[in-house]
Amino acid sequence: MNYPEKPGTVLKAHALVKTFGGIKATQSVNLDIKAGARHALIGPNGAGKTTLINLLTGVLKPTSGRIELLGEDISDLSPHLRVKRGLVRTFQINQLFDSLTPLETLSVVVHQQLGDAGVWYKTMGLRTQVLERVAQLLEQFRLTDVMNTQTSKMSYGRRRLLEMAIALACQPKVLLLDEPVAGVPTGERDELLATVAALPPEVSILLIEHDMDLVFNFANRMTVLVNGAVLTEGTPEQIANDPQVKAVYLGQTQIEGHTHV
Repeated sequence: MNYPEKPGTVLKAHALVKTFGGIKATQSVNLDIKAGARHALIGPNGAGKTTLINLLTGVLKPTSGRIELLGEDISDLSPHLRVKRGLVRTFQINQLFDSLTPLETLSVVVHQQLGDAGVWYKTMGLRTQVLERVAQLLEQFRLTDVMNTQTSKMSYGRRRLLEMAIALACQPKVLLLDEPVAGVPTGERDELLATVAALPPEVSILLIEHDMDLVFNFANRMTVLVNGAVLTEGTPEQIANDPQVKAVYLGQTQIEGHTHV
């Protein structure tokens, strides 16, 4: 069966169900991510956010339902093929090449995008196209000053910036930002938040985050997930003033601080 696409939809989940034994981790979840979106997925612990993201990225196979990227059914594609199609995720737990520098790491990824990752170590520094793209990413993600530092010796905040640089080097059409400020010390948080805010407008972003300051300052659309199902969706203003959201998740005091955002 073909499902009609709404205009401007880049990523669509239609009636996604995932069961583990007798437990429904997601219950007929519908999600539309628009072109250029800054869309946040929020919900309490155990709401099913991680399961949903794993379904979208192909880590898990849905029990039923459908996932479309740019109007094409990707429900049965492997994770790496989804990345090739432009659906890229950063991970809540930082996963990097500890022995490489940011310069080397980004060179690997950029070469891979050009289809010659197997010879990156021979040609790195020789291809102008690679050098220019890597230099652009290093500057954009504020990593120029540590570009020759072994990743394992970098601060946690810089590692998260490198992770986002890697994701953007994959030329995503849709970027799933998985808790980008989780575990980042206060002193590095502002730099990371500024970098997130400056991500290219042509990249559609789905943000999964517990930090409400980040969510309400970043998102122009929000989906609230509770017990594996969509509770509500709307603008930040609508979510901030929704009595159901206040009752089941954010809490009266916390949400009132964001009603003006």
